[in-house]
Amino acid sequence: MFRSPSTMFDRITSSLRAWKDVCPTVTFAGRTLDQYNEIVKPSLDARAELEALENQRQAIIARRDAADLVSNQAWKLLVHGVKAEPTQGEDGAMYAAMGFTRESLRSKGLTRRRKTNGIEEVMKAGSS
Repeated sequence: MFRSPSTMFDRITSSLRAWKDVCPTVTFAGRTLDQYNEIVKPSLDARAELEALENQRQAIIARRDAADLVSNQAWKLLVHGVKAEPTQGEDGAMYAAMGFTRESLRSKGLTRRRKTNGIEEVMKAGSS
């Protein structure tokens, strides 16, 4: 059994190259070079098909990334538009529905952690 698909590919291509270069007219195991070529052709064809699909996948990813740049700009404009809309703003239903935390629900005040005698306490800024 072979170790990996790349190992099998290396074995197939090196054996084909060696057979063509060294003794193309000799038969091995009762097979000619052409017969061996026909046997290994499905393996090589599948690899070529996978390579084409990978190239296609990379092209689709690049197309998606380019489209996402445009979509991101449109999304930013929408968010700024919602925030600027007097009937909605940062406290409106649309802002919350878009996944943001409403202004009125945000916690207020700065907190800082301070260790006293090895115990961590949360202190409100401005209080001692």
